Amino acid sequence: MPKKERDMKKQTEWSRAYNAKTYDRLYPFVPKGRKAEIQAVADTQGETLNEFIVKAIDERMKRLQEGGGN
Repeated sequence: MPKKERDMKKQTEWSRAYNAKTYDRLYPFVPKGRKAEIQAVADTQGETLNEFIVKAIDERMKRLQEGGGN
């Protein structure tokens, strides 16, 4: 195996281990076509899909904690 390929494999393993230790995974399901809609809005905001979803969750949780409705 060439050195560059070994280095990439090592980096991938390190990244996978780091992510497993640092983050919890969520698997939200949305109706077909909805992901593309959400992605398009995230793009207009200069955010990744993940950033957009996490911010949306945080904003709703904050509203609920402040006594606001849905």
